[in-house]
Amino acid sequence: MRINSRNRELQERAQKVIPGGMYGHESVALLPADFPQYFARAEGAKLWDVDGNEYIDYMCAYGPNLFGYNHPSIEAAARAQAALGDTMTGPSEFMVRLAEDFVGMIDHADWAMFCKNGSDATSMAMVMARAHTGRRKILVAKGTYHGASVWSTPSPQGILPEDRAHIIYFAYDDLNSLHDAVKAADGDVAAVFATPFRHEVFQDQAEPPEAYAKGVRQICDEIDALLVVDEIRTGFRLARDCSWAQFGVKPDLSAWGKVLANGYPLSAVLGADRLRAAAQKIFVTGSFWFSAVPMAAGVETLRLIRETDYLERMIAISDRIRAGLAAQAAAHGFAMRQTGPSQMPQVLFADDPDMRYGYFWTEAAVRRGVYLHPYHNMFVTPALTDADVEKTLTVTDQAFEELKRSYSSIGPQTNAVVATRLGILAAA
Repeated sequence: MRINSRNRELQERAQKVIPGGMYGHESVALLPADFPQYFARAEGAKLWDVDGNEYIDYMCAYGPNLFGYNHPSIEAAARAQAALGDTMTGPSEFMVRLAEDFVGMIDHADWAMFCKNGSDATSMAMVMARAHTGRRKILVAKGTYHGASVWSTPSPQGILPEDRAHIIYFAYDDLNSLHDAVKAADGDVAAVFATPFRHEVFQDQAEPPEAYAKGVRQICDEIDALLVVDEIRTGFRLARDCSWAQFGVKPDLSAWGKVLANGYPLSAVLGADRLRAAAQKIFVTGSFWFSAVPMAAGVETLRLIRETDYLERMIAISDRIRAGLAAQAAAHGFAMRQTGPSQMPQVLFADDPDMRYGYFWTEAAVRRGVYLHPYHNMFVTPALTDADVEKTLTVTDQAFEELKRSYSSIGPQTNAVVATRLGILAAA
């Protein structure tokens, strides 16, 4: 029998000492009630919450655990360095080794700089672009997420107009809109930011056509601006190189994070030689940016990326799950939309404008031990076993059955923040 008393207790205690009880993208404030907030341990593709409930996890800590939790060889590399030292007065040799390995794997890269979070990396890339070009404007697709810094956070609270005075927005996958943004900048464009594909919350994902990727590169070349590809979510989940390499497109800068050290805090900016001087001029740093343990873990993670068939296995597992869900949805009479690459799936229900059915279905799965997400893209790990996949599809089938039985009695979305995000309250 599933229990959640310890989780509830911690949430109540947190309300007293943490604003809102929790914050950021791992908050369960917008999730159904049965989603746990606190976890005790993790192994492979599985999580155990503080009440001891076990889950097959399809979030991978929102992306970082590419090879699964507590991977033996990565953990061994981290432990070996931890015994020698972690955050020291300077970096260990692993910083050099990591940069050498990373640059050797990514076609467009001649150098690497490291930091901790995706927001660090994208903001560093922005500053580098301005330092190199001497220009101010940054062009960003509407609704895309490039981190929690003031220039990109989705929340307007505490953000001043001046913080975004030089950000110009255009429509994703629309070269005409990008041309209009360039004109509005009037010769002052430092960089265009691009995500490898559209992966926003609460909506279907969209993969761009080759013509769009090449068109963005061409526009940047015509105006002598930099192309920055944000690989924070997508890095090494779509390819072993930069994701737009499949189109023959080389960015000037790319921002990487999440998977680089399989759960250890590490992000990076990669760049072309002509930007080396700008990268040297800017001042960026952090007390923990040069810690040795994450870099040791990163060297081993990159080795596994190079030398194993993790990507092929991950795609095969993901395709199997996607096909299974499609068959189950059809059998139960539901129209389900599965968008984006199968290894980064977004699963939404058709005819579900307030997401009441998606919320019900994912909550039913979570109660049965499969952690799915109702509005954020998920992440598949090659650590999933055949037994994990079989259990997942058994649970999702049971969740479809429960949804079908309860369909007519499921009430409207009760979370006001979610309803507002979906435009329901504004339209009422």
